[in-house]
Amino acid sequence: MSTPQNDTPSETAGTLAIAEQTTVVTETISDQPEDQVSGESAAKKRRTQIAGEDTSTYIGPKRSKVRGTIRGADKYKGKKKAPWGPGTRNAEEAAKAEAAKADGTNAEDDNADGANVEGDSGSAAAEANEEKEARIPKRKVALLMGYCGTGYQGMQVNPNAKTIEGDLFKAMVQAGAVSKDNSDDIKKVSMMRSARTDKGVHAAGNVVSLKMIVDIEDVIGKINSQLPEQIRLFGYVRTINSFNAKVLCDSRVYEYLLPTYVFLPRPPLPERTEGPKETILRTDAPEGSMAWDESVHISTPEEMAEKRKYRIDEATLKKVREGFSAYIGTKNFHNFTIGKNFKEKTCQRFMMKFDVSEPKMIQGTEWLSLKVHGQSFMLHQIRKMVGLIVMIIRTDTPLKLIPETFKANKINIPKAPSLGLLLERPMFGTYNRKVEGKSQPLVFDPYDKEMEAFKEKYIYEGIIKEELEFNRFDEYLQIMDGHADRYNFAYLNKEGIIPEEAIIKRGDTFEEAESDGEVDEE
Repeated sequence: MSTPQNDTPSETAGTLAIAEQTTVVTETISDQPEDQVSGESAAKKRRTQIAGEDTSTYIGPKRSKVRGTIRGADKYKGKKKAPWGPGTRNAEEAAKAEAAKADGTNAEDDNADGANVEGDSGSAAAEANEEKEARIPKRKVALLMGYCGTGYQGMQVNPNAKTIEGDLFKAMVQAGAVSKDNSDDIKKVSMMRSARTDKGVHAAGNVVSLKMIVDIEDVIGKINSQLPEQIRLFGYVRTINSFNAKVLCDSRVYEYLLPTYVFLPRPPLPERTEGPKETILRTDAPEGSMAWDESVHISTPEEMAEKRKYRIDEATLKKVREGFSAYIGTKNFHNFTIGKNFKEKTCQRFMMKFDVSEPKMIQGTEWLSLKVHGQSFMLHQIRKMVGLIVMIIRTDTPLKLIPETFKANKINIPKAPSLGLLLERPMFGTYNRKVEGKSQPLVFDPYDKEMEAFKEKYIYEGIIKEELEFNRFDEYLQIMDGHADRYNFAYLNKEGIIPEEAIIKRGDTFEEAESDGEVDEE
């Protein structure tokens, strides 16, 4: 091996050390009988080689078969600088000691100084670790909450947007439930919601999972004190560490609040005329507003007062309940969403229950509460289910039409206004069975009274106020009636069949334009 030529004590000592080590290895081998050397195994030879070398810090290229030499050491470009070879560290230490003696200094003192520096660094690291250990530990929890979505751009946190999650996270930081170290990113606490609601949509109950500091007196009260009144936490449940509110939510309950005057018989429609099917909804209009034209009638205050006097009778209420019960079970809901066809497996959805309440008077208008419990929902599905029943009752169409909508023919079903829709609560049946007897079940039952009070004050009140001020449901009906030709409601007939003219062909576009206030059903 060619050794770099240098007059410095360090490198000279390194060369001597290498030579000494090589001599040791050679002597060890030469002391053995020739037949033993030639007959020993490759593994034993290797052990003999390593025994005579200091390889504790060696990271260079492979050694050659001749012990004590390194192939290409002078050309190797690694992290460690020359000189290369066995015993490098020992040689460097020896050279350092010689240099220290020549200068009249003590190498041990230098090492001591280095130890002090390392000690200071270690002390700082220890203090940092102690500080971390002193922090209050986080626990995986499920927050049970409700909110009125008015004025918010949805549930899910979104940069530069006012969202429910955004305000909740800020309140938790201010209350100390989320540490300052984690306050800059919601992902650091693994926050996840069980159902995402869109702009302006409400939730009487929703669940958010995250890692939270719980060792705070009245932590829920402290967080609520930092929240606006339209967002409330009812409580929290300690969960398993792997809990994810979205993944482990196995079903959801939605509610739709509907004024009964929508079931008034539809007035006679104008004769069908041929002409272009023009879009009548304005995508940039405010929530719920429509682009009116001369063919749409606007109800006068007197007409609205008369409509609000309507009271649903027992026969009509029975038909309404029978209609909604037709949705129960596993059905193909391709006609109750957008952008789907009959053959897509995702259109198969399982509805467990559909309840229709007794009529309830609120501020001079009679209302029904519709509650649907389903395993999962598609976009607009609930609003279209409500819309179809409303149109069937108004036109006295037989209920046998409903099973026809689950078949292959594609028809246009209008979606009811978003105003009446809210998330009632997510359900975690499978999770609760898994943790039964081990952990607290994740249910809203202990907070039913509190939830109802919140819903009455902040959700129902907002829905009713907007309906009384803007007549949203009447506006919806007037649009449907004024443009029945455009929407092609030929399937609303006395026979309860879907005629050829009502079937949407490939290339036809009958879907309403999008408006704000949708809920993204899961």
